[in-house]
Amino acid sequence: MALLEVNNLSIYYRMHRGDAKAVDRVSFTVEENETLGLIGESGCGKTTIALSLLRFIRPPGLVTNGSIVYNGINILDISNEEMRKLRGSEIAIVRQEAQNALNPVLTVGEQITEQILEHEHVDKETAWKRAEEQLELVGIGAERVRSYPHEFSGGMRQRVMIAIATANRPSLLMLDEPITGLDVIVQRQLLKLIADLRKRFQLTIIFITHDLSVIAENCDRVVVMYAGNVAEDSPTRELYHKPLHPYSSALISSYPSILGERQQLKSIPGAPPSLVGIGAECHFADRCEHVKDICRQEDPPVYDIAGRRVACHLYRDNKEPQV
Repeated sequence: MALLEVNNLSIYYRMHRGDAKAVDRVSFTVEENETLGLIGESGCGKTTIALSLLRFIRPPGLVTNGSIVYNGINILDISNEEMRKLRGSEIAIVRQEAQNALNPVLTVGEQITEQILEHEHVDKETAWKRAEEQLELVGIGAERVRSYPHEFSGGMRQRVMIAIATANRPSLLMLDEPITGLDVIVQRQLLKLIADLRKRFQLTIIFITHDLSVIAENCDRVVVMYAGNVAEDSPTRELYHKPLHPYSSALISSYPSILGERQQLKSIPGAPPSLVGIGAECHFADRCEHVKDICRQEDPPVYDIAGRRVACHLYRDNKEPQV
């Protein structure tokens, strides 16, 4: 059984001009010790999915359909107290922009200690010692345990966030754009840290990003999101070797490669559709070079192609890759 199963999940935001379908009938699984990449343009629903896994969707947001089954438990059905126990201890998240996520009036040691005491029956002295060990673990000296967030650089604050998120040794760790806005050297250091922690603690990871190179190097499997839908669900190597969905193909073509001859990058024409009042049609139809009449009439079902999943009418009659 998979560690996480998201089944037919829909999340709408109630607005005066209609419902914004931020996530619409999304399904995917995450196996134990797997790293899954969630990729797509801004506004495609990646972060909304992450928040739903922690049950952090608040009005005007509303989960309208589906289930989120973690380790055999549908977290949408459990009590608030049961969910609070899962957050941090079983499912944790590292958010983008740690400066906003950390409490500016508490030392980093206090914030790690608070996380430990929330979920474990240990005394403050033990928790404080654990906080020092966590800082050492993420490459920050234990002597900085009494420092405040503003005394750290952006990359160091992200390390503190990772220390907090892994303090209780969760089974599932979500990383929401954890390296965005950092210089490339710091990005490389953080990615190495994440890889080391994954191996050391046998973590299952959901890596949310728009960076194709990060996905290629760090993820076993990829879910490509577009306008609230899953466009493609594929092992990473197969996705890059032969993308099935036109959007996946366009994404890869728009990204520079360091291999082979230098080529002109291709842009994706147009813009994603408004999620308010979107009809029963393929959401990518207006930007797709393979568009057919049926694409504007019916939302495509999900086809299983040799163990890969793709939502595209190109595979309606012919199950062979056509992109």
